[in-house]
Amino acid sequence: MGEKISTRVAYGEALRDFGGDERIVALDADLSTCTMSCYFGEKYPNRFFNIGIAEANMIDMAAGFATTGKIAFCHSFAMFTAGRGYDQVRNSIAYPHLNVKVIGSHAGLTVGEDGATHQCIEDLSLMRTIPGMVVLCPCDANEAREAVKAMIAYDGPCFMRTGRTALETVTDGFSNYKFEIGKGVTLVEGSDVTIIATGLMVQESLKAAELLKAEGINARVIDMHTIKPLDKELVIKAAKETGAIVTAEEHNIIGGLGSAVCEAICDECPIPVVRVGVQDEFGRSGDAGALLKLYGLTPENVAEKAKLAISRKA
Repeated sequence: MGEKISTRVAYGEALRDFGGDERIVALDADLSTCTMSCYFGEKYPNRFFNIGIAEANMIDMAAGFATTGKIAFCHSFAMFTAGRGYDQVRNSIAYPHLNVKVIGSHAGLTVGEDGATHQCIEDLSLMRTIPGMVVLCPCDANEAREAVKAMIAYDGPCFMRTGRTALETVTDGFSNYKFEIGKGVTLVEGSDVTIIATGLMVQESLKAAELLKAEGINARVIDMHTIKPLDKELVIKAAKETGAIVTAEEHNIIGGLGSAVCEAICDECPIPVVRVGVQDEFGRSGDAGALLKLYGLTPENVAEKAKLAISRKA
């Protein structure tokens, strides 16, 4: 695994690097040094707007920019863009299908000591239910950069979550890796069970596959960076070929990746699916690594759940 860097930092660097496109404007709710939109602001101050602690206004302003042909990126913590700003995201951005990219930084449990009020484990679910909304969750710096490039090219509303914790860069080590909105990537082939992961759980799932390999179990690992539109074709293919699936996400098991996969499987190829994630409870204050362990977001637990899924095969 490669260099450790957080997806929020990689995102900020990418927005700055691709910011030469004059159509791009960036808005932030007074958290630019946390969301890392500050990198864009430093290089392009005339196209950067600090709106203050007024997320709803920021989202509506982003919508206004989009009506004039701009590509508007708006930023805050995921708890505030997906949560506090839900009404505006739904009605001002998604309903008219405007070209606004909503960034939810500091998502999931790994905000750590900020505690349950700021640990957004519902953002993917909230955004996934909005018609026409693309929902992205990159697993590392390389993928975050590719996602920014793809969002700029895509004409329409997007939500992307980024994280605070530095993560190993893994996707640049696979020759078959290619980022495309709506298309998952098979990182490891396997025939006994499929692990479909998103965000930082991709790294944990790759480690889980190694643990399973030591026990003679061949696990397929899929990086599902796009929660919506879900790559149903890839999910169904994995279901038919391996007969058991585990989903892994730093999110409530209700409404996120696990739910999306279950919906696809239920419709077309019912097989055992076991979901690894937060078990419908709030987070709590603590060290990021300790919280991941407390909530079972570990390679060991993913491996155990993979064996459970295999045991349920018909």
